[in-house]
Order: sequence, then structure tokens, then C-alpha cells
Amino acid sequence: MNNRLRERLRGQVRVEIVCEHPERVLNLCGERGLPFRDLRRGENGALFMTLSRGDYIRLRDALKNVACEIRPVRQVGFRAALSALARRPALCVFVVLVPTALFLGSFFVWDYDIQGNVAVPDERILRALDKQGVGLCSFGLSLDSEDIRNHVLLDIPELEWISVNVSGYRAHVQVRERTPPPEAVDTTTPANVVARRDGLILSVSALDGKAAVVPGVSVTAGDLLISGTENLETTGKTRVMPGRGSVRARTWHKLTTTLPLQSAEKRFTGEQYVNLSIIFGTRRVKFFRNRGHLGLEPEANCDKITRRAALSVFGLPLPLTLVRECYRVYEAVPVELSAEEARRRGESALQDQLKTEVSPYGEIRSTLCGVRTRGDTLEVTLSAECAEEIGERVPIYTN
Repeated sequence: MNNRLRERLRGQVRVEIVCEHPERVLNLCGERGLPFRDLRRGENGALFMTLSRGDYIRLRDALKNVACEIRPVRQVGFRAALSALARRPALCVFVVLVPTALFLGSFFVWDYDIQGNVAVPDERILRALDKQGVGLCSFGLSLDSEDIRNHVLLDIPELEWISVNVSGYRAHVQVRERTPPPEAVDTTTPANVVARRDGLILSVSALDGKAAVVPGVSVTAGDLLISGTENLETTGKTRVMPGRGSVRARTWHKLTTTLPLQSAEKRFTGEQYVNLSIIFGTRRVKFFRNRGHLGLEPEANCDKITRRAALSVFGLPLPLTLVRECYRVYEAVPVELSAEEARRRGESALQDQLKTEVSPYGEIRSTLCGVRTRGDTLEVTLSAECAEEIGERVPIYTN
């Protein structure tokens, strides 16, 4: 391994020797101690061998008085590579500038890695960091982590802790969000608990106040469930309390929607156009002019698909992002919906709406879907039975 590396550094030459008496060349190499390898005999009687660069020069000088011709076929090694670069000045400049640019660029911030945030979006954190000088092209060695942490925590009170560490091209941002305190329970304001919707009472649990209903009773919206006032028989006075408690009831929901039996469907024509652009830091360089440049009419219907790819060299991120925008042209084609397909779409939409209404208070026990055709539309009705909390606190105004 070491010998092969040494030979590479010294340089090797593959030569072709044309001579009427090839044995003279071999004898000459033996007399002068010129080692060679990979000896081959060509079709025209020429000899092919590989020598070190120094041995090639000595053999060439020794063959000047011999009736033969020697020429190099291929040269490898460090010196040969330098000679090839010397003949290509532009490539030499590129080989020098790229490593230099990568080395100098490693002292600046070109990318971010934010971890630990859930409720606070990345964009808000990046804006707060940018106000403190931690942006693209920021000099990493000049950043004061402690000063940045103190100012960012003031700008984003939802964060409990933040750390910024610059490693190479990337700024690693670690954050920890504050745990929101539980909602304070009002235990001072006098209030009644009333029904926010109709239902059949399943259970009543009064904490502060007096239950005004019992399980099995039907109530309507606005009926009193837990009273925040109590008459004291001993004194004849009325005590006012912050009525609180839980009242669960069976409730019924009825949702209706109407869907047309005719709709429009996308049908792609097969035409597509691609725009390419490069984002350098915060600037975007476009390789196109406008929509009309693509040959698209202003009223043409298109689906736009955007893909971004961050560029890197040897695993090191560059401040370059390649953006590919693909426009796929389509036509709106009218299609007839079957009654079953319309029912399925309507039921799905009503199910989502029902979950939105019921989920904060309870759960859905059963559903029933019905349909009715009205001309060229389909009316979908969803009936549901639920078990949910129907109590709602209403302040008592004592003045």
C-alpha cells in the first residue's frame, strides 16, 4: 500500500516503444537498473510498459543512440495532475476558490435547525432571532448566545428557554415552551347553571349550588339546572353561591345539507410547464419571466406543484435552494354524480360538522343518515344521539 502510494506521488508513465529489436530495450533496462511492470506486446510488435517518471526520463535519454521510438501513452500521479490543471486555468481557479469559499462560508450561518417547539411556529422564532442579528449570512463567531436568549425570551413569552449553538453552516436552536397554567375557576362570582341545549338528564353533580333537576327529566335550552341561590330557613335570608357543577344529558342533533347531482371534475390535458428558480439567502433568482412566457392563457386552469431542494456540497449545506414549479393544465368537465356518491359526500361533511359541535362536550353514541331528492339536488339529513355536558354558567346580578 505504501509503495503504491509512493509511486502515485512520484508519478508513473505508460510508454510505447517501437523497435526492430525489442530485446535490446529490455537488456538496456536490466543493465541500467530501470524497473518496469505491466509489460505487454502490441499487435505491431511495439512494447508497452509502465515506469516511474524518473526511470522514464533515464530510459528516454539512453535510447537516443538506439534506432527506436519511445513515446508516453498515459501519465498518472500528482505531477501529471498538476500539469493537467496548469493547462486549464479556469479549472485551477475553480479548484482553489471552491475549497476556500467552503472554508470561509463555514464561519457564517446558512441554515437553521429548530427543535422543541410545538405551539410556537418556526417563523415566529426565526423573526425573533433575526431581530437579534441571527439571520442568514450572520457571522457565527460574533453571536452572543446569552444575550440572544434574554432578548428572544422577552419577544416570545410562550418560551421558557432557548439555546442557539452555531456548528459549521448550521445554527442549532433548541427551545422549551412554557406549560400553560390551568384555567382559573371562578369561585367568587354568583352564578346559576342553565341548559345550553335541549336534552334528557343523565346525571347531576352540584359543587357550589343546589341541583334544580334530577336524572330522567327533560329540559330545554335555558332551563335552570343548578341554582346559585339558597333560602336559609333559620334566618329567612337568601345565600348567593358561585353555582358550579356537571350536568350530563342525552341530546339529539339534526344536521342537513344539500348537494347538486351535477358537479365539475378536473381532467388534465397532459400539458405541463416547469419553472426553475434559485433562492440565494433571502433573494430569489428566476429563470422565467411570467405566466404568459410559459404559453399559458390568463384564464387557463392549472394545478401548481412546488418542490424545494436545498443544495449542499460534501454534506455541507449551501445558501442555495432550488425551486421547481410545475404547472399542470386541466379542464373543468361536468360530471353526473350518482345518488350514492352524493349521499356519501354529504354524510362525510355532516359527520365532520357533528364532531366539531359535540367533541368539546361529550361523545356521539349513534347516527342515522337519510336522503331526499329535490329536483337536481340531493338533501342529506344526519340525525345523531349524543351524551354530553349541557351545563352553562350564567352570572347572577345582585344589584
